[in-house]
Amino acid sequence: MDIVNDLRSIVTVLAFATFIGIVFWAYSGRRRAAFDEAARLPFTEDETLSPSPSPGAGEGSAMLAAQVKGLEGKAS
Repeated sequence: MDIVNDLRSIVTVLAFATFIGIVFWAYSGRRRAAFDEAARLPFTEDETLSPSPSPGAGEGSAMLAAQVKGLEGKAS
């Protein structure tokens, strides 16, 4: 075997070992509490995280409707 194939084999083995290490880390018992907390984040109702509607939020649809009406009038 030449040096390029040896390096390819080494990199493949290292990548597989890294993958297995990440899998063991993710499923370890020490990380379960942190992952459970992260999984519940979308369901928490925190008022500071929910955006309030900005002033004039509905103006875009009214402007679009006026433009469409203008185009309909030009077409007929």
